[in-house]
Amino acid sequence: EVDYSGVLHIENGRHPVVEVARKDTYFVPNDCKLDNNSRLAIITGPNMAGKSTYMRQNALIIILAQIGSFVPATKARIGVADKIFARVGASDDLASGNSTFMVEMNEVSYILKNATERSFIIYDEIGRGTSTYDGMSIARAVAEYTVKTIKAKTLFATHYHELTDMENTLDGIINLNVAAKKKDDSIQFLRKI
Repeated sequence: EVDYSGVLHIENGRHPVVEVARKDTYFVPNDCKLDNNSRLAIITGPNMAGKSTYMRQNALIIILAQIGSFVPATKARIGVADKIFARVGASDDLASGNSTFMVEMNEVSYILKNATERSFIIYDEIGRGTSTYDGMSIARAVAEYTVKTIKAKTLFATHYHELTDMENTLDGIINLNVAAKKKDDSIQFLRKI
């Protein structure tokens, strides 16, 4: 169902490409529930646990729904998004004099200037291209501005666990994490949000 509610409720969503490409393993479906009371989800979890896949699959499901396609989910109610923004990956543009950090900051700046309340944003590891405390401050400022001023539905993956306290101090922020369990001497990723 696609409507003008501003709601994003996806039940058992899956990534249409990753699931097909990784036939050697079971793809774990996940829910995504964002609305006006929970606009920004801070997602924590170990590297390679599934945070990026989760964020990208939800962006793809929004696009598929809005073009009238079937979506890889048990059920979905999706408020129309005017734009989808993604700040993911680490790349530089050294030929133009831009470091990885500068590319990241330019992309974040573009999102902050152009996103609206009807947009969908995925931020993956904001602030990693600089020192720990500077990066954490940038990530916190971006999350605060996004939830308070832009008010877009947002998924925000981070390794800065200190940001999880924002759930208790700012309206509209919720915390999610990727489940993992220790098995003998190794970590097993459950890939469940």
